[in-house]
Amino acid sequence: MDKLSERPHSVSSLAAPLGITLTAVVQHLQVLEESGLVHTEKVGRVRTCRLETAGFAALEEWIRDRRPPWERRLDRLGELLAETGEGE
Repeated sequence: MDKLSERPHSVSSLAAPLGITLTAVVQHLQVLEESGLVHTEKVGRVRTCRLETAGFAALEEWIRDRRPPWERRLDRLGELLAETGEGE
């Protein structure tokens, strides 16, 4: 994702440094596209990807809504560990 934050990239340029198959990269990108985080476009034989900022806004809202309950749970876990002496 860091690479895509700079500018759009071809799938092959994203796959090159990863050490996994092009097919695996395409599958991962499909998941990101379905979740609205990435947009891909095929021109000729080249598929180019770019970040979809609207998807990140939705993700940020989802995280923001779920953060307080998880913080309370983690605070309680810390308290329990401190009580049992395992948090030291």
